[in-house]
Amino acid sequence: MNKNKAVYRCHDLLSDVDGRRLIVDAIDDPADQIADLREGLLGRPARISPKFFYDAQGCALYGAICALAEYYPTRTEALIYDCCRDPIAEHLPHGGQWVDLGCGDGAKSRQWLKPAGVRRYIGVDIAADCLQTTLEATERQFPEVDCLGVVADFTRPFHIQPVLNDCPGSAPIFFYPGSSIGNFTPEQALALLRSIRAHLGRDGRLLIGVDLVKDAATVEAAYDDALGVTAAFNRNVLRVANRLLDADFDPMRFGHKAFFNAAESRIEMHLTALTTHSVQIGDVQRRFDAGETIVTEYSYKYTPERFIELLAAAGYGETHCWTDDRAWFGVFVAGPARDE
Repeated sequence: MNKNKAVYRCHDLLSDVDGRRLIVDAIDDPADQIADLREGLLGRPARISPKFFYDAQGCALYGAICALAEYYPTRTEALIYDCCRDPIAEHLPHGGQWVDLGCGDGAKSRQWLKPAGVRRYIGVDIAADCLQTTLEATERQFPEVDCLGVVADFTRPFHIQPVLNDCPGSAPIFFYPGSSIGNFTPEQALALLRSIRAHLGRDGRLLIGVDLVKDAATVEAAYDDALGVTAAFNRNVLRVANRLLDADFDPMRFGHKAFFNAAESRIEMHLTALTTHSVQIGDVQRRFDAGETIVTEYSYKYTPERFIELLAAAGYGETHCWTDDRAWFGVFVAGPARDE
């Protein structure tokens, strides 16, 4: 293994040539994940966790969604970063450890490594193969940056303090772009923000993207585009369920539905049974009545004030926020509360 690159796997104790060691217990057992998927589909109302969206076909469809005219979050967040990168970087510790949560291909982070003077890049992702590719790409572009990877489901309680302690004097910067925080209920989001806060020490920072409240028509169009790409993305999760559960869902017997629930301040995505029919899920048959839905995603939207309140409840103090001209999207930098 390259001495500048190490991948740490959950449940395993690994050492690279420099002697780094880590145990992270933050990944569900695959059998438990399948059991949760089955339980959700047999429940009333039926549910599927959004984490099952992202097989190879789902990832490709999501990439297409991000390029759609209706899907404003990706390009709006990128615009804020492009226009405000230097002032944002002024509020980040220089020479820190960049912790890229759900790093994917790492492209968003690589734009920050130089402006933030990053000493070390830590990619965190549940997909080990993709993580390895991300580390290699980052190392090629920034050979002076120490590149590490943690294979983990960071949506559960995670513990990477041993990795951070391995680079003393470099404060952590947790980067969570894309408004993925919206996929958690406010209670779950609070728990995740607290988990991140526990890793910051006195000088660390959180840099996070958050989709903001706006008119319902705009947000609904982003999740129900005219070309039907989001509908295909939503139905694809049933193909994932078929593979994992030995089920026989016919995705075309379900319609895509997305609407803004103003009372809960969230967009909801559902799959709606177009006719009454039965589906075999392993050794159990599940009847879906016409009009019955499977909940596939909630995406909560915040006002800047409400998200700052959530940060404060999670133990953060000084917070800075940047938005686009229409205030459709917010980028927040938050540090730990000093009175803790």
